[in-house]
Amino acid sequence: MSNLIIDAAGKKIFLKIIIKGKEYINKHDNCRENFDKIVKIIFNFLDKNNINLSNIENIFINQGPGKYTSIRSTISIAKALKISSNVNIYGYYSTQINNDNYDILMKLLKEGRLTKNFFQPKYLN
Repeated sequence: MSNLIIDAAGKKIFLKIIIKGKEYINKHDNCRENFDKIVKIIFNFLDKNNINLSNIENIFINQGPGKYTSIRSTISIAKALKISSNVNIYGYYSTQINNDNYDILMKLLKEGRLTKNFFQPKYLN
């Protein structure tokens, strides 16, 4: 199973690829400059690690709580990627991740505790 995790709800844009037992991580400041080019950042990250989007089976998106614009944008990006490459998209909440342990998402997926293809974002005021 190959997975792409996109988390932009907090102070950093966090990207992680898990594929064939290997993990690749990339972090950027969650600032307007980087967020304006987040699609480019994602595709550069995939290219840098010689991974084609067609090799990704699942995309995990943090649906909050967090920054409104960041959450809405990453959900929109995930939906566009689903249309273009037919990947599964799953939403998770920041509260499900402890100490940046994103590996827990695989367990939550197996347990059916993630939202598939339907999002219920939670925003910070």
